[in-house]
Amino acid sequence: MSDAEHNKRENSGGFMKKFYQTIVNNQKKILVLFVLLAVTGIFLKEMVAVDYDITDYLPEDSASTVSLEKMESEFEGGIPNARVMVKDVSIPEALEYKEKLQNCAGVTEVTWLDDNVDILQPVETMDEDTVETYYKDNTALFTVTISEDQRIEAVSAIREVIGEENALSGDAVSTAAATAGTVKEVSQIAVIAVIFVAIVLFLTTTSWVEPILVLAGLGIAVLINAGSNLIFGEISFVTNAAGSILQLAVSLDYSVFLLHRYEECLKKYSTPKEAMVKALCKSTSSILSSGLTTVIGFLALVFMRFQIGPDLGLALAKGVALSLITVFIFMPALILAANKWIQKTKHRSILPDFHKFGKGVSKVMIPLACLFVVVIVPAYLASNNNFFYYGSAYIYGEGTDVGDDTAEIEKVFGKSDTYVALVPKEDLAVQKELSDALHEIPQIKNILSYVDTVGAEIPEEYLDEETLSLLMSDRYSRFVITVDADSEGKSTFELVETIRDTIQKYYPEDYYLAGNGVSTYDLMDTITADTVKVNVIAIGAIFLVLLFTTKSLLLPILLVLGIETAVWMNLSVPYFKDSIVFYISYLIISSIQLGATVDYAILFTDRYMEFRKKMNKKQAVIETVSSVTVSVITSGSVLAVVGFLLGYISSHGVLSQLGMFLGIGSLFSMIIVLFVLPGLLYLCDRLIQHTTLKTNFYQDRKEIGQNEK
Repeated sequence: MSDAEHNKRENSGGFMKKFYQTIVNNQKKILVLFVLLAVTGIFLKEMVAVDYDITDYLPEDSASTVSLEKMESEFEGGIPNARVMVKDVSIPEALEYKEKLQNCAGVTEVTWLDDNVDILQPVETMDEDTVETYYKDNTALFTVTISEDQRIEAVSAIREVIGEENALSGDAVSTAAATAGTVKEVSQIAVIAVIFVAIVLFLTTTSWVEPILVLAGLGIAVLINAGSNLIFGEISFVTNAAGSILQLAVSLDYSVFLLHRYEECLKKYSTPKEAMVKALCKSTSSILSSGLTTVIGFLALVFMRFQIGPDLGLALAKGVALSLITVFIFMPALILAANKWIQKTKHRSILPDFHKFGKGVSKVMIPLACLFVVVIVPAYLASNNNFFYYGSAYIYGEGTDVGDDTAEIEKVFGKSDTYVALVPKEDLAVQKELSDALHEIPQIKNILSYVDTVGAEIPEEYLDEETLSLLMSDRYSRFVITVDADSEGKSTFELVETIRDTIQKYYPEDYYLAGNGVSTYDLMDTITADTVKVNVIAIGAIFLVLLFTTKSLLLPILLVLGIETAVWMNLSVPYFKDSIVFYISYLIISSIQLGATVDYAILFTDRYMEFRKKMNKKQAVIETVSSVTVSVITSGSVLAVVGFLLGYISSHGVLSQLGMFLGIGSLFSMIIVLFVLPGLLYLCDRLIQHTTLKTNFYQDRKEIGQNEK
């Protein structure tokens, strides 16, 4: 090392040492500051708005988003977003229900049979398809528009009007259920997760006080992060549900690692303060590099056009950054303040020594590494051949109130959706041609428009203001199109394309189309385009970080390949189970699992490289497995349990599936690190030496002989 480099490192180390000395000398001030920040975070958290509507996160320039904005500016109300079914009613009774529904808080519009035909004429003389769209087997189906900012109040009021024996479904109903239910479910998950973390910490630490300190540090960081989300103004339901517990899970090992370093240094240095400064200086590099890869994995989500990605990515990256700040500033002050109690409550390690486990792994590592190589391609192919849900239509499945109501409505009236089209109002003749063309599309059951309801030959001056305002604005005529189609799926997406092409034929430049199926089509179009981009950015960025931190060409490839294969294995599970995946959870988990679990591989490799300087490669594997198993199991089991809790407790399909992916993915990552990575490092040991700077590996006589050959 040159004198300049030596001086630079000394100066850098000197600055770090002075910084940490300042921290340990101002314990009380730091403790008070962070407690105040956490208390502030509790109050600020209540001010953070949460958005539960997936379609709100479409890019601003997507066709359906632009159309919705145009419709909101031209017409009062909005797009129909709920279906209400009332059983055992006559037509007069159905009209009474319609009036009651219109008077519900948050309901802006209710459409029924009387809006399409003259209700005074006999039912037998009406168009059968039109009638059965709204009235069938003495059962009435109302199409309802609910205001976005009053979903919960509206759904509650509607339920009060129709009673428990009748049914309501739709996007607004799903969103209201998510809004009302998720907060309660997240609270349950958080309580159980904290209890599990406490149990794990009591098993893996050697003082009864240490788990309390770690939980206190994590709690402070989580509360500060939750409150600081106010800078975003509003966060998504995914961030609200998963953000805090993910921060808890991925940040756990930072505090534990610092505590272990402190215990080591306490045996070598005379005072607790001096030991803490040394522990901080020694652990800064490893904790920061671990945190950096996690932050980068989360930040890759920022490059998604689908805005839930940036929303979650920024919140999680900020959370990990705040956890790192808490570990380096708050935790040293807290540990020193509680040092007396740490020493008084010391106990023997509860967990057994993992040396035998290390020997066991060394016996099976080569066959498992070979099996890993065989699994890579099928895991990748299976993970990319899943079937997906893109929107919110199926977030509440069988067994939930929303799911059961939806099934009940579809049993009587079939699947149905409502689209709304806006076209220029000037030429009624062209509108009539468009209407005729749309009616020729088999899936279109009914159209409510000026030319369909009033007639192209009747001037608008003959209509009252209220009726006209539903059909025309100053510039546009509105077509409310009822389609016999699901909210999403291949046939639905083909229908959206057909309708768009049909309207474009008559209005090439100036038309707008919106609706649940249309938004889901745009959602599919947007988030599938995000997949490759987000994965390439996450993998590339983490690879570069590892390249610089390991100073090796081969090690970053092995580490990223190992964890990315764990991701593919995780995402291939639904393929082999023949189950359908929510694309949002599929897309998000790729970055989260890579960012959150690559730390295990980094820790394992660091220890292997350290031991390899003192012993041969087989012994280095045994010692590495022995020394890192507790750390990997601690962090990995917490992440897995948090995931499974979210998976089993949440009734929201996207959150539940994201949780299951997180739980299963964490287990796969742990298996790869503890059972496969040892074999990869062992088999590639000589290549690692040749592709890594300054390895200084230990070589016994057998290895020297092999190298000479």
